[in-house]
Amino acid sequence: MVALLPGAGGSARFRERGPRAGRRVDGARRALDDRRLPAAAPPVARSGPTSRNATRGPPQRGPMPTPPSTRCTGVRPWQDLLGEHFVDLDVHPATDGPLAGEVRSRAVGSLQLSSVRSVDQHAVRTPGLARADERSYVQVGLVERGVARVRQDGRECRLGPGDYVLYETARPFTWELSGGPGPEWSLLVLTWSRPAATAPALTARRMDGSTGLTGVLSRMMTDLLRSEDVVGGDPGDRLAAELLDLVTTAAGPAARPVTGPSRGEAALLTAVRAYVEEHLADPDLDPAAIAAAHFVSVRQLHRLFAGQQETVSRYVRHRRLERAREELAGRGARDLPVSAVARRCGFPDPTVFGRAFRAAYGMTPSRYRGLTAGGW
Repeated sequence: MVALLPGAGGSARFRERGPRAGRRVDGARRALDDRRLPAAAPPVARSGPTSRNATRGPPQRGPMPTPPSTRCTGVRPWQDLLGEHFVDLDVHPATDGPLAGEVRSRAVGSLQLSSVRSVDQHAVRTPGLARADERSYVQVGLVERGVARVRQDGRECRLGPGDYVLYETARPFTWELSGGPGPEWSLLVLTWSRPAATAPALTARRMDGSTGLTGVLSRMMTDLLRSEDVVGGDPGDRLAAELLDLVTTAAGPAARPVTGPSRGEAALLTAVRAYVEEHLADPDLDPAAIAAAHFVSVRQLHRLFAGQQETVSRYVRHRRLERAREELAGRGARDLPVSAVARRCGFPDPTVFGRAFRAAYGMTPSRYRGLTAGGW
């Protein structure tokens, strides 16, 4: 028998009763004792089954002992399936179409790897859900396809394909996921039991999947999920621990406070940024032009931005793309073609603009303009 229980935010969750539910709980508990696997928490949720003879209280949730790949359609079947794998979240579809998805999980020692794909949706780990769960896990979410926005600990980051973020299940967090130009997104989630050394300062910070150590780790985690090698026991536990050490090490620079500039440097930086904002439409805006306008050398200008962990060219490009994004989402430019918006923001070549916009935001300018009307 299945009882329908009210959930946060108006969503519904299930509680299964009866002998079959008891057998499922006993099997899940034996698997948890034998393998000591944590449960991954991508943007999916449900309350797990309880035994007929169990006392009422927090429902039993994942993990499954190496659950098979399963695809389903419908909000309730999707939540029912994913509740066997993950911790509880409130899930809200972001489209009017059917909610369909697929999940696959496997273990590498004490690390659980999960691949999830579905359609646009929001998932919230509410304060109540976090308080009700005594377990605490560190998780990494890596976007394989689509785009995502993650919030936790007062911070927010946006992820594109290959990028990843670290977060913890003991505190509230939010995932917003979109397929971007495609109909579905795909997310890789890695889950570890929370070690004492993990700091909240590391959460909700974008780690670039294309360059440096963070890029190497992005490819390593993706390859690990796709590998057919079975790594268990002590070797698997060591691999899991070392991978978490590498991830937290890579996240460290993003959380490290930046040394503030001197008073003179701060004034120059403010003036340069204001100049850039006023001249974004100029396609010839480059480090040489900016330096000349402020009577400093190009080397001085580069050193000024290096103190902010930034480059001049990357800053200008970022501001141009942000200006274009704002115009595409605003009412004033609704009637302008995308190519005109691009020119107004310093991109004379619409093809170059389209590639840059898609690389930054995971979708084409036209697709973004269409989605902003729906609140994404």
